[in-house]
Amino acid sequence: MEPMKSGRRGRRRKLVAEMNVVPYIDVMLVLLIIFMATAPLVTQGVRVELPKAVSEPVESDSQPHVITVNAAGEYFIGWDENDEKPVDLETVAAKILAVRSTSPDEPVFIKGDRNAAYGKIVHLLASLSAAGVTGVGLLTEPEG
Repeated sequence: MEPMKSGRRGRRRKLVAEMNVVPYIDVMLVLLIIFMATAPLVTQGVRVELPKAVSEPVESDSQPHVITVNAAGEYFIGWDENDEKPVDLETVAAKILAVRSTSPDEPVFIKGDRNAAYGKIVHLLASLSAAGVTGVGLLTEPEG
């Protein structure tokens, strides 16, 4: 006697080699919504009113280092995780020296408020020069 087979007789089911991507699409949409909601929170920083000038946009392959001088004359380092706390000139120079020792070609920009004291920006330029930074860019807003 033959053993009884369950299901269809003599036919074997073919394996389907397709991947179900619907769960992955759901996850991607949720991540997209999360990133869209948190992006404005991450980009907040020190509020400054940049001076307006006619200038060309700067294109760079690497991430620039931005040092901000607000209207009160306080210094902020843009890539620091404590971006909300002002730092003194010695701290700025020390951090620039540390960063420039590993990657000397990365650009440095000053984002100075239009109402900042001229002397504060000059002192910052002198500190950067003493730290070995030869070229510094000044950020502005386009006119219009």
